[in-house]
Amino acid sequence: MENMFSLIIASYLIVNINCQQTFLNRKETEMFYLKDSRSPRWFPFYTIGRFRNDNCVASNNQQGTCMVRGECTDNGGILAGSCSTITNQAVCCIYVRTCGATTLYNNTYFYNAGYPGTYSGGGKCTIVVQPCDSNICQLRIDFLSLSLAPPNGDGFCLTDSLQITGGSSRVPSICGENSGQHVYVDFNGETPITIAIASSVSYTFNRQWHFQIAQLSCASATLAPSGCLQYYTQDTGTVQSFNYMSAGNSLPNAIGVPGTRQIANHRYGICIRMAANMCSITWSQVDSDNYSFTLTNDVGAVDPALLATAAVQSQDCNTDFIVIPNPQQNGQSLPSDRFCGLGLVATTSATKPFVLYVNNDDNEDLDISNRGFYLAYAQNACPIV
Repeated sequence: MENMFSLIIASYLIVNINCQQTFLNRKETEMFYLKDSRSPRWFPFYTIGRFRNDNCVASNNQQGTCMVRGECTDNGGILAGSCSTITNQAVCCIYVRTCGATTLYNNTYFYNAGYPGTYSGGGKCTIVVQPCDSNICQLRIDFLSLSLAPPNGDGFCLTDSLQITGGSSRVPSICGENSGQHVYVDFNGETPITIAIASSVSYTFNRQWHFQIAQLSCASATLAPSGCLQYYTQDTGTVQSFNYMSAGNSLPNAIGVPGTRQIANHRYGICIRMAANMCSITWSQVDSDNYSFTLTNDVGAVDPALLATAAVQSQDCNTDFIVIPNPQQNGQSLPSDRFCGLGLVATTSATKPFVLYVNNDDNEDLDISNRGFYLAYAQNACPIV
């Protein structure tokens, strides 16, 4: 009988530790009473029935994890609909956490206190993310909502900032308006990753954040390649710099002129998964926004009719710029892979993998009223030979 209890205990531990493994189904009411000389206690019994704890879509349309009803509630999860035809004990479990929490659960949601209300600021709000098991290599953090105080006019996140630390890949400091953005972070072995939002109560602003934190296994088809802070898997889409908006920054920079929306000291890669039978990718400004490529120089000093044209495109770039490897415009190769200025003509690259590199330095004095970039991309089919 003692061996039987040991087996049950071992099964229970496996269920809790291996977040990507098969779960055992729990009977609704059946329990064993374990007794020893020190601390007799009740212990749950699991039947032989099995199901996978795969991702599921909850009744509120959020991503959850399919697991045993009791395990979900025991670990502070929210029951959000059924997820298996094998047993009614299988539920789509949602994990929701706020400041000061630690989580090791896939698809954890992290938000400000009082969400969906706003937060007035003050102090630091953190969540520590531990890998579910040794087979987890990466986090994808989706900013379902992220509205913090803007950078100052020189592009530095001095009032509010999002800091993500502990991983083996670097994430720059982020602030301002970033709803809809995402980042990937590599785990450094089994070292936890800390997500921290610092804010100042002295700056009046209605802050809000709501993140989805997904853990990706080392064998996942959606794992971002090394060096990619952002990773997009669609054939076509849009990308934008952090804190991009078509409106300018209302704060002046150090020399007293209208400041930049671009965040200083950002250096990272934006990667696009190459689709089948696609051989090149074309980058272009979003048609509806003439400010969608304003990286260097003075926006206010240029005739608005010239924005987003070849007349204000530059490849003489040493401060803020993007890199498109081996670029071509209108079928002609260009002398440099760097682009800056106040316009970007449609540019095609056949270099694989498809990556757009971002480089912002720490001096924005002469980058007046710049917004950053908001670009469309489209993969191009391989030529028929």
